Amino acid sequence: MTLATVAVLIPVAVDRPYTYEAPSALELAAGDVVVVPLGPRHVLGVVWDEPVEDIDRHRLRAVADKLDGCIPGDMRRFVDWVADYTLSPRGMVLRMVLRVPEAFGPEQPQQAVRLAGPAPDRMTPARRRVLEVAADGLARAKSALAAEAGVGVSVVDGLFKDDTLEILEIDPTPPVALPDPRHSPPALNRDQAKVAASLRDTGSGGNFSVTLLEGVTGSGKTEVYFEAVAAALAAGRQVLVLVPEISLTAEFLERFEARFGARPAEWHSQISGKGRERVWRGVAAGTIRVIAGARSALFLPFPELGLIVVDEEHDAAYKQEDGVIYHARDMAVARGMIGRFPVILSSATPSVESRANAARGRYAHLALPDRFAGALPEISAIDLRVDGPERGRWLSPPLVAAVEETLEAGGQALLFLNRRGYAPLTLCRACGFRFECSNCSAWLVEHRFRRELACHHCGHREPRPERCPNCDAEDSLVPCGPGVERIAEEAASLFPEARGLVLSSDLVGGIAELRSRLDAIERGKVDLVIGTQLVAKGHNFPHLSLVGVVDGDLGLATADPRAAERTFQLLQQVTGRAGRMTAGGRGMIQTFDPAHPVMQAIVSGDREGFYTRELESRERHGLPPFGRLAALVVSARVREVAWNRARQLARAAPAATEIRVLGPAEAPLAVVRGRHRYRLLVKAARSADLQGYLRNWISSIGAPSGGARVSIDIDPVSFL
Repeated sequence: MTLATVAVLIPVAVDRPYTYEAPSALELAAGDVVVVPLGPRHVLGVVWDEPVEDIDRHRLRAVADKLDGCIPGDMRRFVDWVADYTLSPRGMVLRMVLRVPEAFGPEQPQQAVRLAGPAPDRMTPARRRVLEVAADGLARAKSALAAEAGVGVSVVDGLFKDDTLEILEIDPTPPVALPDPRHSPPALNRDQAKVAASLRDTGSGGNFSVTLLEGVTGSGKTEVYFEAVAAALAAGRQVLVLVPEISLTAEFLERFEARFGARPAEWHSQISGKGRERVWRGVAAGTIRVIAGARSALFLPFPELGLIVVDEEHDAAYKQEDGVIYHARDMAVARGMIGRFPVILSSATPSVESRANAARGRYAHLALPDRFAGALPEISAIDLRVDGPERGRWLSPPLVAAVEETLEAGGQALLFLNRRGYAPLTLCRACGFRFECSNCSAWLVEHRFRRELACHHCGHREPRPERCPNCDAEDSLVPCGPGVERIAEEAASLFPEARGLVLSSDLVGGIAELRSRLDAIERGKVDLVIGTQLVAKGHNFPHLSLVGVVDGDLGLATADPRAAERTFQLLQQVTGRAGRMTAGGRGMIQTFDPAHPVMQAIVSGDREGFYTRELESRERHGLPPFGRLAALVVSARVREVAWNRARQLARAAPAATEIRVLGPAEAPLAVVRGRHRYRLLVKAARSADLQGYLRNWISSIGAPSGGARVSIDIDPVSFL
């Protein structure tokens, strides 16, 4: 039915659609992507399923145009749900859906080149190679022809002038080939086959369910959930696989291609603008059947989505911390509920919340307790109070001896420290001056490889000076504490013959360099790896036989209520890299507190004991998943403005029997990017209407003034 007026939701910070006149020639319906006037400019919007306001027709502005593409009904309901849950304006959630505006215009044909005429009068070796490649008569992209011939693009351009090559316009090719669910079924052991059969039923069923797939590192979780992917594809559905670090998981893409004969399309921040446009179009048209993506892939407009897999579901990278603040794992479950399709959560170290949901029967729970190859590593703790390193060193004698033994046997060793750079603090030993970020209340981290000091919160960088900027003393600046670069320096002096490599997100060269280094490790071209938490994210290092954790206590030295869970997950994941393809893998953890429950659980392999104790502690204190939390962060350029707004909020908090408001208190990171920060924590019972309480509270005090901002984080992961 043609509508006379339509409600159009616009991707700006508003929570309601605007009413526009609908020209009869456009034949608008809910979900259509349109261009509408907004003030002096024209913007994208989506016709929304909502009653229009009763507005005088003479005051209405008309929809300017209707574009290609439609936002499916499931996605529109998902936008409403996310906005309601996170207390974000609906327009800002829609903005994540419409983040590729170029995808709504007509797709431009691709240009290709092919052989068209005789060889040029002037022939060179480079031109001859181009003609040899082009002799098959196939049309290729100009860059592809140049790359295949091993020449520069200018050589190809020169052949146009001689009419040897011609330019054609061809229909765009799909970004990826179609995956074949029958391409290469895996050989599974008995436990894997049993779990895979259950997941195949889940993937082909077409009903909403959530399954927690828990398996030790190296147990074959990926190959097993690929069977659910195959079942969904065979049933004619699209599939989304969420991974926490898509830009680093070349191995995942290769394993997918080996199983299905084609790679999935990728969706993450490193994809080019044109690439994102083509992927968005392919998803919306249904020609792309599988996406492997970061958390934002949840907002792609799948018309036939039939399965979501959340790989490494425990990973904190799934939390979006700015703009619309959401957790992709939880939103994936909501997306499955709205679309009535299954969701699989996969991890070797599931989140406490997912384990609790499995125990309550809300999630199905499938387990893979054994490795597919090799055996679980033997884990031990090194008591630094007894076997501490030499003065000025960070590696203890037992760990040094274990690395020497591993290298002599031809094995590969990993030294793990979850701290980037060379040293977390640089100070002047003459006057005590400490280098602090000018925008944040954080120390500047020394990066000796780049010869600079950097803030890991705002990105501020400055060269490392030769003299103290406070007292002008020369040669007085000293690093305090270790980062991975400092451990690499120590390892180079201890093991000079070893082929060493640092693996950190700070590497110059970006993703390409990281992937190159990961490939070198997997191929055994490296003897000793020194890495941050990057190495714990699901990579398969087949030659790795020893993992040494330099500082196992690092994550426990905070007041974060999730500190024990995060430390357990990180240590379990990183030590689990050892011995995945061979027997005799070892993990050694340097700690000042080997009796800590987390250390005891890791060393003894008592996973169930850890989860039981953690759940009991959470229940005793009313913390998630037995209670609910929301964080309110008040920030402003002026400290007094932030503090006054935070106190105003606290005083206006409504009384409620099942809800407590704690604070305000200065945030642990009191200043970030020049803004002073205060936190309030809302603690609620599971049965309380937390979102309703927060809506009434915030609306009762009006808009902030003086440049103050209030951000709301439902189910916070970070407490900084």
